[in-house]
Amino acid sequence: MSQFEQVTVIKEANIYYEGKVTSRTVLLPDGSKVTLGIMMPGSYEFGTDQHETMEILSGQLSVQLPGSEEWLHIDGQSTFEVPANTRFKLEIKTVTDYCCSYS
Repeated sequence: MSQFEQVTVIKEANIYYEGKVTSRTVLLPDGSKVTLGIMMPGSYEFGTDQHETMEILSGQLSVQLPGSEEWLHIDGQSTFEVPANTRFKLEIKTVTDYCCSYS
């Protein structure tokens, strides 16, 4: 899906790592939410209390998912899943555009 229709956008930004990772929360008509954001180059670690689907819209990065020693390398568009109540690591190489959905 390239766009969301009939949504509510929360004005206040989610800001992490001194502004190097930001997102905005979008509430969908069915009550679910997504976040749309940008990550600047750097190393980050995030935790999630809900299952998360992270859609990379553009960028170059590597992600280390929970329970894995391997790094998944992404160049361009891709999607990966993060289980609830876990942490994951990101190595962002270029400005990265992303969309996260939660369940």
